[in-house]
Amino acid sequence: MAVRSSAKGVPALLRTDERGFEKAFEKLCRRRAERDDAVERAVRKIVERVREGGDEALAGYVRKLDRAKVRALEVTPKEWDEAIERVDPADRAALGKASMRVRDFHRKRIPSSWEVREEGGAQLAVRVRPIQRVGVYVPGGKALYPSSVIMNAVPASVVEVPEIVMATPPSPDGSLRPEILMAARLAGVHRIFKMGGAHAIAALAYGTASVPRVDKIVGPGNAYVQTAKLLVFGEVGIDSEAGATEVAVVADRTATPAWVAADLISQAEHEEAACSVLFTSVKSIATRVRDQIARQLKTLDRAPIAREALSGRSAIVVTKDLAESLELADRYAPEHLVLAIDGAEAAAKQIRNAGTIFLGHYTPVAVGDYLAGPNHVLPTGGTARFFSPLGVEDFLKRMSLVQFEPPKLRELGPDVIRLAEIEGLTGHGQSVEIRLQKIRRARREREAARAAEVDV
Repeated sequence: MAVRSSAKGVPALLRTDERGFEKAFEKLCRRRAERDDAVERAVRKIVERVREGGDEALAGYVRKLDRAKVRALEVTPKEWDEAIERVDPADRAALGKASMRVRDFHRKRIPSSWEVREEGGAQLAVRVRPIQRVGVYVPGGKALYPSSVIMNAVPASVVEVPEIVMATPPSPDGSLRPEILMAARLAGVHRIFKMGGAHAIAALAYGTASVPRVDKIVGPGNAYVQTAKLLVFGEVGIDSEAGATEVAVVADRTATPAWVAADLISQAEHEEAACSVLFTSVKSIATRVRDQIARQLKTLDRAPIAREALSGRSAIVVTKDLAESLELADRYAPEHLVLAIDGAEAAAKQIRNAGTIFLGHYTPVAVGDYLAGPNHVLPTGGTARFFSPLGVEDFLKRMSLVQFEPPKLRELGPDVIRLAEIEGLTGHGQSVEIRLQKIRRARREREAARAAEVDV
């Protein structure tokens, strides 16, 4: 039932009062990319070769796939320092402000260790410790992403991960952009390696003579990078399977069509698979936003990419009222949700599923992408129903501590034995019973000794 414009780059138009809407909307919601068997086979081969061949295989892939001439995989301190000196002072200031705001936000969220002691001699505790070594992957290719460096590395730095290792594709001459190196310094990265794609993920996961093996890998990337992360999961931890970026906007009569169009385009320009969806009950807003999209695309630097995205899995959904717009936006569970409406703060309380909610007319997604403070690494593809934004928790481990003294084991041990018998795991019960026997024996001995003292 989707009505498409003949103009390239204009989103499909859906109406909730038309027959077939529910089916069309379900298709819109099922936006996660299907696994490509050919990609998985290629990535599996790369991962195995790097795992077995180490530096030699890795260097070969840097030459072949990154198409770069690299003398040494790791960025030297001198190279790093010299690159930073070339960063424009205004760019340095902006990156510094972004890093500071993200750092300040994440400092407020650090979970603490805790313990409780129960009567009878029991101690129960949780110890929170940072992961020892983290790998941050920063993509290259279609754009420059110093913001990804900041968003992925700063939370790890905040909780004092001892070693933060970064991998990013080099330029053909083997260099890295100064802005990337500046962001890495500000974000607290310790070591940087010039490598991209699935081979970089494999090197981080398994380690080579030059690249240290990490405990967890975070960061976005293309289908090859995401597939590699899934293949090495278990050997290392990963953040999530990141999909294409997306935005949903809920607009009412108070919204400015040009601003709404700009928000939709701002995510569409990332990649051809991006998703931009508008929910509005105001027909004139829908029409004017479509017109504004066509107008703004004429002067956009990345117009070909944005047009492809807006013509693909994007849409303008005309609803019966604001309540329905909010309900559908919640079902869509977007990475970014813009509430371009009157009373946005109150309306946000109705939303259960979104990565980040941007309230009101003066909060474009771009402020969250760069320096508002909350992380821009967000759940995509509808996974906001059960995933959360990247945060300090992703770089911490929780260890539970349990200690029972004899009185507590005497109190609860029989129940443990009973539960073990229910499950048919008699060895579990026996491990408790042999201790209880000693406790009973010691108790009898104490009672006998007291009785002997009385007789005397």
